[in-house]
Amino acid sequence: MCRVDKYGFPRTKAKQNRVNHGYQTGDMVRAIVPKGKAKGTHVGRVAVRARKSFRLNGHDINPDYMRPLHRADGYSYTFVNRAEAR
Repeated sequence: MCRVDKYGFPRTKAKQNRVNHGYQTGDMVRAIVPKGKAKGTHVGRVAVRARKSFRLNGHDINPDYMRPLHRADGYSYTFVNRAEAR
């Protein structure tokens, strides 16, 4: 996407690539963090940043701890606990 003038011609350059460290915003990941403030297992959608740590469930997570579960495809998904679904 880029800005266009009143005739529809591009005025600026396109945005830079959205993929960072193999992840893009909206990917579902599982992160197993062994130590630190966000210690534990986190599952959810990742928000990619320019720096190395990404946002996952309100925590800054290093991508070294993350494993992809599902790539962003334009749809939104939720997790349901199987015990609660019954």
